[in-house]
Amino acid sequence: MEERNRIGDRILEVANSDERIVSGAVVGSLATDEGDRWSDLDLTFGVTPEDQTRDVLDRLTAPLISEFNAVHLFDLPYRESLYRVLLLQGCLQVDLSVTPSSSFGPNGPRFRMLFGSYTENPPIQDPPAAQLLGYAAHHAARARFCIERGRFWQAEYWISGARDYTLSLACLQRNLSPHYGRGFDQLPSEIQTRAKDALAKSLDRAELLRALSSVVNELLHEARQITGNPAGVEPHLLVLTTPWSE
Repeated sequence: MEERNRIGDRILEVANSDERIVSGAVVGSLATDEGDRWSDLDLTFGVTPEDQTRDVLDRLTAPLISEFNAVHLFDLPYRESLYRVLLLQGCLQVDLSVTPSSSFGPNGPRFRMLFGSYTENPPIQDPPAAQLLGYAAHHAARARFCIERGRFWQAEYWISGARDYTLSLACLQRNLSPHYGRGFDQLPSEIQTRAKDALAKSLDRAELLRALSSVVNELLHEARQITGNPAGVEPHLLVLTTPWSE
């Protein structure tokens, strides 16, 4: 944690020396508390002029690579911002983001200003329940097709995806975060137990079919919480759990 603080201080030193950086904030878990030894370092900055955001991000990144042997993993554009993810010694993850100053502001509650000012932005919306249900149903169907084709690794991929979307749906309905599995560990124990049954224990055809049936049953359970009677999708999902003729 001391090393993470030292790296954060170095980033802020660079930011304070660049007149193009007019705002800065901590986001993520460290915005609300001190986190733990596994917490990422997430810093975000407002930049002017707007066409300088990538150049500023490169300047913030340079000392992390030269002084701390950081590895640049990837960049991710989102809305008006550009995010950069880096991995450092000890598996510390540093997430830097830059945004034109006119759009700089919080996307959620985990946002603590360090300097400058910000703009109120619309918060990131949770996905609609119907969309999560649709994704899960789609993935379940793909899983069955892959089983029939003998593509068992790919089938396990789709089963896992369908299970994760089903758990995200369960989170959404219980006011838990549906993003990136954040709410999974807070779900009621009975849901976790049923989801555990949906883990494929091998790549055997019969085992994959069993795991898929568990996913479908849990998905239908959650779908009933939304609609009361998921008549539209239920017969199609149940077909995925029955024997198919050659």
